[in-house]
Amino acid sequence: MFSTPRMLLLMEGATIFVASLLLYRHYQAGWALFAILFFTPDILMIGYAFNARAGAALYNSVHTLVSPGVLLAISFLAGKPNLLSLALIWTAHIGLDRAIGYGLKYPTHFKGTHLQHV
Repeated sequence: MFSTPRMLLLMEGATIFVASLLLYRHYQAGWALFAILFFTPDILMIGYAFNARAGAALYNSVHTLVSPGVLLAISFLAGKPNLLSLALIWTAHIGLDRAIGYGLKYPTHFKGTHLQHV
């Protein structure tokens, strides 16, 4: 059961979430900032007000690890710890989404994701 692709992806999401929280705590960033920004990526669900294709494109653009990974790299290379905090909040959000089964969206409708039909 724990070796099915879906279960592995859910556990991977949980690992990303917990690791992000632990690193955020280690760098002693403010928890108020975390609480304020944690659900910010979900604002781009507004694209679904136009149509499913636009909604999926906007949602997916902020729900992959590529952008926060780039932000993390810039943080280290430029020595900007405030960007590190933002990247960790972002990765925590993505990790929790994956851990509870919310995946990247297909352009057909909101409930069709790469992890399951929600």
